[in-house]
Amino acid sequence: MTADPTGFRFRLRGEHSSAEITQVGAALRALTVDEVDLVPSYPDDAPTPAASGVVLVPWPNRIRDGKYTFEGEDLQLAISEPKFGNASHGLLRFGMYQAIEHTDARLVLGADVVPQTGYPFHLRTRVTFDLRDDGLHVTHDIENVGARTAPVALGVHPYLQIGGVPTADLVVHSTGTSTLVVDERNIPVAEVPVDAATDLRAGKRLGDAGLDNGYRGLERDAEGRARHTLTAPDGRRLELWQDEGFRWAQVFTTDRYPGHPLAVAIEPMTAPANAFATGTDLEKLEPGSSMRREWGVRFTA
Repeated sequence: MTADPTGFRFRLRGEHSSAEITQVGAALRALTVDEVDLVPSYPDDAPTPAASGVVLVPWPNRIRDGKYTFEGEDLQLAISEPKFGNASHGLLRFGMYQAIEHTDARLVLGADVVPQTGYPFHLRTRVTFDLRDDGLHVTHDIENVGARTAPVALGVHPYLQIGGVPTADLVVHSTGTSTLVVDERNIPVAEVPVDAATDLRAGKRLGDAGLDNGYRGLERDAEGRARHTLTAPDGRRLELWQDEGFRWAQVFTTDRYPGHPLAVAIEPMTAPANAFATGTDLEKLEPGSSMRREWGVRFTA
C-alpha cells in the first residue's frame, strides 16, 4: 500500500453535515450538508490539485522573483513556481500539520513556519475547524514565537460546488468594487474599478466567466463580514463569508481540476499577491504577538 500524498485525513461528523481535512496543507478536502457535496473531489492517490483547500501562510498568491525587502534587509525566497519565476502560496502548502484536538465536531491542527531560506522568522500557526449543521467555521491563529518582527499575510484556497449541479451553471456573486490587473507572470501591476467582465455584484454565471481576479472594496455587514455566494438554478445557495481581517478575495475558475470540467475557488486573503514586495495590507507581527482571522461556509436549500 502506498502512502496517501495528502497525509492523514481527519473526519468531522454531525447529524446533518460532515467534513474531511487533510494533514498536508490543512486542506479542506470534503464538506457535505444534508448529503450535498460542497467541495469537488479528486482521486485518492493524487496530491492536492491546484492548491485545493490549502492554507496559504505566511503569504497567499505570488511574490515576484521571490524577492522582497523587510526592515532594510533584502531577502530571497525559494522559487516554487518555476514557470513564472515566483515564490507561490506560502511555506506550508505541502507542510504536515499535527492534530492538537480532534472530536466529532472540532479539529485543531498546528504547524510552525520555521526560519528558512528567505524567511528568517518563526511563526506558530493553528487552524480550528468547527463543524456546523449548515457548514463549517474556520479560525486561524498565528503567533510570532521568534525574536524578530515578522511579515505575515494569510490566505486559504477552498474550491466549492453544489453537488449534482454543473459548476458552469452556478451564479457567483461577490461585492468587490476594484480588482487587480496582472502581468504575464500573474503579478499585479494595477488596481482598477471592476468592469463588465469582472463585476460580480449582480451575479455572473460561471460558465460565462473566466476569472482569476483579486478583489478589494468588499461590502461588509454589521459584523464586518464579507459574503460571496454560489447559487444553483433551483435556488440552493452556498455562501462563503470572511471576517474583516480578510481584506481581499481571489475568485478563480479553472478547467484543470481533475475530474471536473470547471471548478471555482473563492479565496479569502488578508493581503493581495506580491504584498511582501509592495507592503499592501501586509501585517507586521511583533515578537510574542498574535493574530486571528476567521471564515466559513454555509449551505441553504
